Amino acid sequence: MFSLQLFSANPNPFLHPKPYPKSKRTHVSSVLRWNRKPELAGETPRVVVITSGKGGVGKTTTTANVGLSLARLGFSVVAIDADVGLRNLDLLLGLESRVNYTVVEVLNGDCRLDQALVRDKRWSNFELLCISKPRSKLPIGFGGKALVWLVDALKAREAGSPDFIIIDCPAGIDAGFITAITPANEAVLVTTPDITSLRDADRVTGLLECDGIRDIKMIVNRVRTDMIKGEDMMSVLDVQEMLGLALLGVIPEDSEVIRSTNRGYPLVLNKPPTLAGLAFEQAAWRLVEQDSMKAVTVEEEPKKRGFFSFFGG
Repeated sequence: MFSLQLFSANPNPFLHPKPYPKSKRTHVSSVLRWNRKPELAGETPRVVVITSGKGGVGKTTTTANVGLSLARLGFSVVAIDADVGLRNLDLLLGLESRVNYTVVEVLNGDCRLDQALVRDKRWSNFELLCISKPRSKLPIGFGGKALVWLVDALKAREAGSPDFIIIDCPAGIDAGFITAITPANEAVLVTTPDITSLRDADRVTGLLECDGIRDIKMIVNRVRTDMIKGEDMMSVLDVQEMLGLALLGVIPEDSEVIRSTNRGYPLVLNKPPTLAGLAFEQAAWRLVEQDSMKAVTVEEEPKKRGFFSFFGG
């Protein structure tokens, strides 16, 4: 039997261990925080781009779950779907039927910015903003400067500036990627423990640093402790050594991801919570306080003698 323990880089007297739900094969125990609200670090609004380079690693899933986790913690959040051709964030949030206007209509003067913002009925401090409708054509002049104008407009709106502006970056490193990262001052790099994803993540890290984004943290998604133990998957420590980035979160492989995607109901809203949902909530907490994970430990309970193994050990 295995248990996965996550530790914060900054010890806090308010942290108390709380076990994850048990399954037939594994149980996961994590350090959860109680009795206080996380302290927001840095100047607001925090403009965070969630990127990866490689498609299909979980950028949009991360944006939806981290964004709603921040809203549940009491912070105002605007999530921008910057993927022009393959817009999916509205589907994961279950808001696809409510997107009537986009940024394109705002730029054309067909609607106001507040009309293009879609407020989530479950958490009124979470809003979604889509760049364009599927199959629509962007104005020729749309680029990084237009997205900077959009972020500035969100900062200056009458309803008040949001605490977080989260940008869901499209896959690849073409013009869409450059546009999405332009207004950001920090980034969350989503990767999986495979060589193709890591190569793309390393390339994206260099591009982010060239653009002046120095606050880069990573989320390692779809981690399977059984495969790491069998040396069929790289460990999280291996990934850290290869990329040299601070670790924001480790998301275990979870079949509930597919169910939540098809239902348009993010994992963090599930009751009881899932393994991946709890991991996303903790990543959101660390993002608020600009914290990072210190260690990820896999502990095996053998039949005959004691044995401990670590990610990367």
